[in-house]
Amino acid sequence: MSVYISNTPLEKLYTEDYYLWLENTLELLKQHQVENLDWQHLIEEIEALGNEQRRKVKSYLRQLLIHLLLYQYWTQEKDYCSKGWKDEIGNFRYELELLIESQTLYNYLIEQVDEVYTKARKQTIRQTELAASTFPEKCSFTIEDIVNSDFFPE
Repeated sequence: MSVYISNTPLEKLYTEDYYLWLENTLELLKQHQVENLDWQHLIEEIEALGNEQRRKVKSYLRQLLIHLLLYQYWTQEKDYCSKGWKDEIGNFRYELELLIESQTLYNYLIEQVDEVYTKARKQTIRQTELAASTFPEKCSFTIEDIVNSDFFPE
């Protein structure tokens, strides 16, 4: 199916009808008409896409680490909440697994674990109101633990 190429300059179309800009840009790429591309916005969009993927890795990792910490250390709530925490751990692992099919994003995950763990630990301390000493200062979960769908800390 061929997409209609608008007579509106792509630079203007970008601000007036983003979806039509996408369709036109895609069609131009398919037709190898690189001379007609809106290079400035195309570069911005590709950069934004990469940034969004990295942001998702950090976000899912943070949520996963929070729930692993809750599951392991918030013993007063474990009987009541462990099933929900397990469900959330599974959901965040699944979303993370989809992203880290990319070797680049998997490497990014590895690079970010320490920084993200620090933030997840702080949030978990605030949420549980447990003493900071309850939670290890450094991440005790390996990358293999983090992505292993069968791992739940005991």
